[in-house]
Amino acid sequence: MQVLWEGTGTGRDYIFGHLFFINLLLAIVIVFFQRKQVQSVWTWLLLLYSIPILGFVFYLFLGTDMHKQKMFRIKEIEDHLNDAIRKQEYRLQSKGFYENAPEIAEYEDLIRYNLDISEAVLTDDNDITIYTDGNDKFEALIEDIRQAKKYIHIQYYIIKNDVLFNRIKEVLIEKAAEGVEVRILYDGMGCRSVKRSYWQQLNSKGIKTSEFFPATLRRLHLRINYRNHRKIVVIDGEKGYVGGFNIGKEYIGLDEKFGYWRDTHLRIEGAAVASLELRFILDWNYASRENLFAPDRYWCGKVADRLRKEGQHCRVQIVSSGPDSRYQNVRDNYLRMIGKAKQSIYIQTPYFIPDDAILSALLIAVHSGIQVNVMIPCKPDHPFVYWATYSYIGDLVMEGANCYTYNNGFLHAKGMIVDDKVMCYGTANMDIRSFALNFEVNAIVYDEGKAIEMRKHFEEDLKYSRQITKNIYVGRSLVIKGKEQMCRLLSPLL
Repeated sequence: MQVLWEGTGTGRDYIFGHLFFINLLLAIVIVFFQRKQVQSVWTWLLLLYSIPILGFVFYLFLGTDMHKQKMFRIKEIEDHLNDAIRKQEYRLQSKGFYENAPEIAEYEDLIRYNLDISEAVLTDDNDITIYTDGNDKFEALIEDIRQAKKYIHIQYYIIKNDVLFNRIKEVLIEKAAEGVEVRILYDGMGCRSVKRSYWQQLNSKGIKTSEFFPATLRRLHLRINYRNHRKIVVIDGEKGYVGGFNIGKEYIGLDEKFGYWRDTHLRIEGAAVASLELRFILDWNYASRENLFAPDRYWCGKVADRLRKEGQHCRVQIVSSGPDSRYQNVRDNYLRMIGKAKQSIYIQTPYFIPDDAILSALLIAVHSGIQVNVMIPCKPDHPFVYWATYSYIGDLVMEGANCYTYNNGFLHAKGMIVDDKVMCYGTANMDIRSFALNFEVNAIVYDEGKAIEMRKHFEEDLKYSRQITKNIYVGRSLVIKGKEQMCRLLSPLL
């Protein structure tokens, strides 16, 4: 070692003496070998030069690009889906389709876009129940699990070993003992507090479990980004759930830190459940290496047939996106919805960190006379994200949008309503992380009745909210202004 470093001091001195060249090399890796948005690149370069070497370590954990990976490729599924897409494209191009569905004719371009880019088949003959309270949602879910005859597929970002999951677990063990197939897919980061022995205990009871992106060394997660943020339940191919609730006591209001938990979840019966099932199977196959694709086994059209006879025509597209996708499907869907608005836009989200396109679209809507309403929480669960959110909310407030903080606990609902005609709700927040870095799934519902019902929930929440006026925003303290500026600078990484 003395010979190696002779004339240059210690190895540490050598590294610090050549930091410029080392950082230059690492910067070349970021700029030329990873396809990223310009804003994100500059943020990483700033971090790299502010915290030499350590900044690149952060980059390895947070910033590596997955867009060139195609994670969920299974030929049988692709062939089956491509056939369904071609048939629907022909159906949408036929003259009589929109004559029989005039209420969605103005969203023809949005429907086509989601079909083309997201492979999101439009289904009708659905019935949807909206849940905004965790106790109601989980009571319904547990009852549906009790009624299961064939299989139960569960996927959540967070599952905590507490009072709520213990209730669900007991019913799942009973169903597994009856011969019902039970599978649970969980995210390695979201469920990092749950010991591996706990999942093994469930396995011993006949419940199959699988972990998405598990930790490399015990609880060391090399992928802090690219988490599977989806929340999907499918029961017998007939009933499906998608939305914002995870499984933990805070989601039923039992955590003093957050108090009442206001969220939104959809229970779907009908043809759209097949799209949720497909999404689950793709994720499960990737995580477990078990190929579940078997249409006759996991697809069921009986409920859709019944709803068709009863005159239920709630039309739904299931849109999913992730860092392996070529396009930011959920974000692009939001962008198109904003662009089509004529009267009103209602948004609820715990994190509001839009990219330039979404922010510009909302500002254009405001200046076009469209009523833009945005609701965020009054308290942070992630302080950096919250103050970045407040900064972007300020942009809207100063231009005339109606912005509110929800003060009755914590707001975790994620979605948008446009013109009381179409709504998009699911797992994606209105932020860059959900748009580009996490695996998400949303339901676009083309139904005036459900859109109005959702808007009424928003209006009910206004009773427990405070409007952020221009005077309030301008009058914020220097400390808050400083937090906003710092966190906004880091927003591409949040």
